[in-house]
Amino acid sequence: MASLKPLLRPAARIPQPTQTRHFLSNMLSAAAAAAPQTSIQTLRASRTLPYPSAPIYSIIADVPSYSSFLPYCTQSRITHWSAPDSVTGRRWPSIGVLTSGFGQFTESFTSRVYCVPGKVVESVGGDTETALPSDLIRHHLENADQEAISKEGSEGLLTHLKNTWTVEQIKPNVTKIELSLEFRFANPMYAALSAGVAPKVAEAMVKAFEERVTGLLRDYPDMVGADLAELDGSRLRR
Repeated sequence: MASLKPLLRPAARIPQPTQTRHFLSNMLSAAAAAAPQTSIQTLRASRTLPYPSAPIYSIIADVPSYSSFLPYCTQSRITHWSAPDSVTGRRWPSIGVLTSGFGQFTESFTSRVYCVPGKVVESVGGDTETALPSDLIRHHLENADQEAISKEGSEGLLTHLKNTWTVEQIKPNVTKIELSLEFRFANPMYAALSAGVAPKVAEAMVKAFEERVTGLLRDYPDMVGADLAELDGSRLRR
């Protein structure tokens, strides 16, 4: 199976060709789990938030804003968008490119993104494939560029990486969000680097999004009652 290759380069040196990989791999690169090469590890974290699901989902799917609140994410952009979905008419992120920075090092990476409006935001990297039913992500599959992303060669850090956000409104103003991270290291040696950090990654991600949601809906209360068709990322449509 192909794997995901990390690229770390000193910021002050001559620029090197940028390699791409899944947008959460920068966190998991420093968060090794003590697991054998053949074992896929899964981390989960969840929150129940006192808001309707639509604005929460729209904020989670707002990949271009990630650099404004995710730790170590210095740049975030979408290079390709889906076709309009059949429910809201919105276009959703299909390919995301993010840059992370820590100390003197920077790294850029890419993921394929799949949005089931109002319910799921999933991103995959390398050879990892989505298991979402094709009829739910047809607006992504109509975009041929989704399949044009190269899948990295061998000897990378990870051979499997997928993150899935699920959003479920359990009461009119109460929503449960859950993040599931799946990953597999290419070499057990990587897993021994910092085994104590990996279990904290999902919790740190959920906490960052919880704070983002709380801050935005406090500052922009009109978002609270909006539906997905009225929202554009982390703001109301103009």
